[in-house]
Amino acid sequence: MKFATKAIHAGVQPDEATGAIMTPIYQTSTYVQDGVGGHKGYEYSRTLNPTRHALEKNIAALENARFGAAFSSGLAAIDCVIKMLQPGDEVISTNDLYGGTYRLFTTIFAKYGIRFQFVDMSNPETIEAFVTDKTKLIWVETPTNPMMNIIDIEAVAQIAKKAGAMLAVDNTFATPYLQNPIDLGADIVMHSATKYLGGHSDVVMGILVTDNEEISKEMYRIQNSTGAVTAPMDSFLVLRGIKTLHLRMQRHCENGEKVARFLAAHPKVEKVYWPGFETHPNHDIAKKQMRGFGGMISFSLKGNKLEDAHKIVKKVKIFALAESLGGVESLVGHPATMTHASIPKAAREKIGIVDSLIRLSVGIEDADDLIADLEQALR
Repeated sequence: MKFATKAIHAGVQPDEATGAIMTPIYQTSTYVQDGVGGHKGYEYSRTLNPTRHALEKNIAALENARFGAAFSSGLAAIDCVIKMLQPGDEVISTNDLYGGTYRLFTTIFAKYGIRFQFVDMSNPETIEAFVTDKTKLIWVETPTNPMMNIIDIEAVAQIAKKAGAMLAVDNTFATPYLQNPIDLGADIVMHSATKYLGGHSDVVMGILVTDNEEISKEMYRIQNSTGAVTAPMDSFLVLRGIKTLHLRMQRHCENGEKVARFLAAHPKVEKVYWPGFETHPNHDIAKKQMRGFGGMISFSLKGNKLEDAHKIVKKVKIFALAESLGGVESLVGHPATMTHASIPKAAREKIGIVDSLIRLSVGIEDADDLIADLEQALR
């Protein structure tokens, strides 16, 4: 099946009891057994729930893999991956990543003896200098948050394989509609399903996908043992959201390009970060591994004044000043004081997260209205 068909049908079947075309919300904690061990595949909803199970099969299919696991948040999903490691193991991560991931790595897992190195991965050859015999995981975001850097997944996969390490890719910004890391050699794909997969700003969830059976066994063991699973209602909402993922992503991409080109031509804008520009440092890599450039954009202002950025994010009327991204409505954020405030200022500025940097999640409204909103705010 092609993507649009899989988005609607993969992993789901009409309800056997009633014929309901939508997967029911199995709002139950436990399941009656005919005798000891005589169940229908479901014993306890922390371990497995039919609504969650349908979602896990659906997203695995969209990533061209066999195994999926849904968690209570994106960070809970990342937490599961790091719990596959041992004290003394080393992780190489990009130096430009979501602030919550950075906080989880440095303030939670570092104290348990796992070493994290944050590296500029724009050129994959840079990574090799940091690989040791203790390297067990390479963690990649592409496009990165918020600088929209592009990392060559296939090249990094070769480095990870040579090192005997796992490669995990945060595919939240691209979604499986635009990019399939497992096809490029990744071992694990992570999604904050809160974002584009759910698509309607009404759920918090994380998802892991793998095609490696041994990794899947560990993934499910940790999911069940730690219990950070998503609820049946949330699973239903994301299943519903995924049914229109292809349509929404098409509009996100179209609107994103129009907004990016408007900003690039604006006299008050210093720089626009969007991988669709031919001038983007890794534009060719983006063209190779993505099927579009998405609706996430960051831009900085001339003069680089914090107060100017704060005025603009407060003055917009259609764009909503809020955390998160990937919903049908457009959002605006200020990374230095919002999503990436947990990263030290010196480290932020080194990778380009300056005081005037503004991040946009371009929604699916009319593009002319979005541009007019930004125009009046910049004015």
